[in-house]
Amino acid sequence: MKEQIRLDKYLAKMSVGSRSQVKQMIRKGQVCINGEIVKKAEQKVVIGRDVVSVDQKEISFVPYEYYMMYKPAGVVCATQDTKDKTVLDLIQDTKNKDLFPAGRLDKDTEGLLLLTNDGQLAHQLLSPKKHVDKTYYAKIQGKVTQEDINIFANGMDIGEKKKTLPAKLEILSSDAVSEIMITIQEGKFHQIKRMFEVVNKKVLYLKRMRFGPLVLDKSLKPGQYRNLTKAEIQMLKGDNDE
Repeated sequence: MKEQIRLDKYLAKMSVGSRSQVKQMIRKGQVCINGEIVKKAEQKVVIGRDVVSVDQKEISFVPYEYYMMYKPAGVVCATQDTKDKTVLDLIQDTKNKDLFPAGRLDKDTEGLLLLTNDGQLAHQLLSPKKHVDKTYYAKIQGKVTQEDINIFANGMDIGEKKKTLPAKLEILSSDAVSEIMITIQEGKFHQIKRMFEVVNKKVLYLKRMRFGPLVLDKSLKPGQYRNLTKAEIQMLKGDNDE
């Protein structure tokens, strides 16, 4: 049985206007279903079967959207903020009003961010039980050593009730400023920064490269985004089936 939705909810969800605005459009006879003018906001629309148009312009229903963004530094992972620009402020062409960032990156952290309105998928990806890998590139003040690799691999006390899960630390270069890749399976507040503080080092730059099976698109520049491909969406869902 195909999903049904109220006409006013359909139009509001597709960002045609607010619920009160679309009701006014319906009353004025601006809205058609299958070519017939409809003046009842509560009229049901069958998703995938009925064709809805406003002023003769077809309004397609897109229930879920999935975007990969290269989050720039200085932008916060929130749906709204009174002080700072949010990642949603960077999205210009969404059809839905209910997008949100799946997970968080610190304000000064760059890199891969998933934005969607698919709450079930986001829950699966972010559930602590799922242990979804998140891989970051970082520049570290101080010489990162094999000893650090061992400490990270055993889990660390960063002041929480439990130690962190084991993290995979890979040294790309070790000097006064080291370059590393790190993979964690949690998303505690400032987690990577706090982990390096435990070994008396400081994170100077942090960029997320991978989130589960998703890899940051090399063609994206900070602030840019694109729709996920069907294959990427299937990978995300396939890796997180119950």
